[in-house]
Amino acid sequence: MEHLPSIRRSLQLLVLISLFVTAYFAKDLILPIVLGFLLALTLSPVGRALYRIGVPHPVSAFLLVTATSLVIAAVVLLSAGTVAIWSDEIPEMGREIQIKLSGVSNAVETMRSASEEVEKLGTETGGKPQEVVVRQPGLLDTAMDTVSKTGASLAVILILALFLLGSGELFYLKLVQSMPTLTEKKRALHTVYDVEKRVSRYLLTIATINAVLGILVGTYLTVLGLPSAYIWGIAAFMLNFLPYIGGFAGVLLVAGFSLVTFDTIGYAMLAPIGYLTLTLLEGQIVTPWLVGRRLEMNTVAVFLTVVFWGWLWGIPGALVAVPFLVVFKVVCENFEPLHTIGNFLSAEQVKPDDMKDQEVMSASE
Repeated sequence: MEHLPSIRRSLQLLVLISLFVTAYFAKDLILPIVLGFLLALTLSPVGRALYRIGVPHPVSAFLLVTATSLVIAAVVLLSAGTVAIWSDEIPEMGREIQIKLSGVSNAVETMRSASEEVEKLGTETGGKPQEVVVRQPGLLDTAMDTVSKTGASLAVILILALFLLGSGELFYLKLVQSMPTLTEKKRALHTVYDVEKRVSRYLLTIATINAVLGILVGTYLTVLGLPSAYIWGIAAFMLNFLPYIGGFAGVLLVAGFSLVTFDTIGYAMLAPIGYLTLTLLEGQIVTPWLVGRRLEMNTVAVFLTVVFWGWLWGIPGALVAVPFLVVFKVVCENFEPLHTIGNFLSAEQVKPDDMKDQEVMSASE
């Protein structure tokens, strides 16, 4: 019996590892389901508001999902042609950037030449290696495969969100019915409502902030004269769901495109500087003020979560990492055994409640 706690912890660790292994290999199945739940959570406040004015849940769900589908279709139609043209012009853009940044390019070329010389020396002493040519799938086949997978995933996401929004209070009713006592029914219902309210408010707020940021970025780049600036507004909206890394990637992409577009480096740098300024204002002032301290995240926890889910699921995993963390934090705050983890994930500094905590903090200083 004395080894029972350690056995229980070992089993919990094995279950956790099994869950992550399953998530890694079943990404194509799990990711659309997760995104469907997150979309339903994001739109649920709007659905509840429509219900309060007399619109039934199935009708509001159909309207909201249809509106979301139309927005996605409009974004794809507006950007697909331009992005396809840009993808064909990437080699030429790269050469133009090298010409304008000739100083840096010369330094890189020198390093590359030195590396090739070292590689030749190693090849001469070790003999000529045998070359193996691996046939890669054609560009058209790869594009069609990507489009079909993306379309299937979008269909799953939208249909699942439609069913979740249209069900109204069904899941809450089932949850209450599954609890044996009145106290547990109340606790479970309070926890679920709290999770839904806070997470949906967070997701809807962040989506609105990112949409406004995308509009501002697109407007600013249009004023500067950057062609197809609306696409960079769409990119800013998408990338801003990716904390820290997304803003940095957006600045680099805009910088590269503006270097190709404008004649002088000084004027070209106005585009990434403006992009960076807008993202800094959003991240340091607007989002903390609108989201509130209660749902702010520990920056170290956010960064590690983004890195982990990016490694596990790639770019889609990095995009859903923060919503995952918010859901987990709210759940931790509603369950007593997980309060310590919830406190670690929070950005708030918890004040010491008794003299012992005061003494510990004073001793550490």
